[in-house]
Amino acid sequence: MPVTYHRVADIANLTHKISLRIARYLERAGIIERDAENSYLVTGSANDSEMAEHQGHSIQYRISIGFQKGKKVFALQALPPLPDETQGLDLLGKIAGFSLHAGVSANAGQRDKLERLFRYIARPPIAVHRLSLTPEGNIRYELKTPYRNGTTHMVFEPLDFISKLAALIPAPRVNLTRFHGIFAPNSQHRSAIIIKKGAKKSAKKSKDESKTEAEKRIAMSWAARLKRAFSIDIHVCEACGGAVKVIACIDDLVIINKILGHIKARQDSQFILPVNRAPPASYTA
Repeated sequence: MPVTYHRVADIANLTHKISLRIARYLERAGIIERDAENSYLVTGSANDSEMAEHQGHSIQYRISIGFQKGKKVFALQALPPLPDETQGLDLLGKIAGFSLHAGVSANAGQRDKLERLFRYIARPPIAVHRLSLTPEGNIRYELKTPYRNGTTHMVFEPLDFISKLAALIPAPRVNLTRFHGIFAPNSQHRSAIIIKKGAKKSAKKSKDESKTEAEKRIAMSWAARLKRAFSIDIHVCEACGGAVKVIACIDDLVIINKILGHIKARQDSQFILPVNRAPPASYTA
């Protein structure tokens, strides 16, 4: 489906509605308070903590520690900004610091696409291979995708970078998985779509009874788990791409160290040529 300005406007309106509801909830919870003179919400001063301050600076791309506290994080703009006519064509709404991305979708039967989406959501917050040190000793982080204004790198002072990492750590005893809409605990239609525990156990029991004894003992192999978790397929040769057969699984530490030591010795001596020998004798009639 092509992206139209009507769809972008719908995303912007939805983002605006979500931001208002979240702001009202945070205000009722006492986390933020409304500034009557300037008509915007600010963080409350009574329940402020040092970690909340670091989190607020992190969200706003500001330095949270040191003599430059409150200033914007230094950004490197190595690319020219995108032209104005390309802006607004993505299904992305940004309102007052809130953003809603609706450019990725998956149908009910697209399980592989849904799995890729879950993997993307569960990815680590920092890609270590895109971190580097500047000659001045600061932390430089390369963005995976440049911003529209041409920003390709963010530069942090070491202490400020540590505070950004600390802001990513969730608070103790906080639920990291939340359900909204019809899946929310207080939804009146939740009981119509959620299987009860008793029905779930009986369905699982009937499913297990239909399996044979051999099928019950079969679980995902370690090679399949390795491929699923780390995208490492040991059944494919890295050199030629051909099929590889698993001969044995060695778990004895002594034998493993012996094999690894032998491989290392072979790698260290791979450029050592064998001893020269004389050519074969030649006979004349």
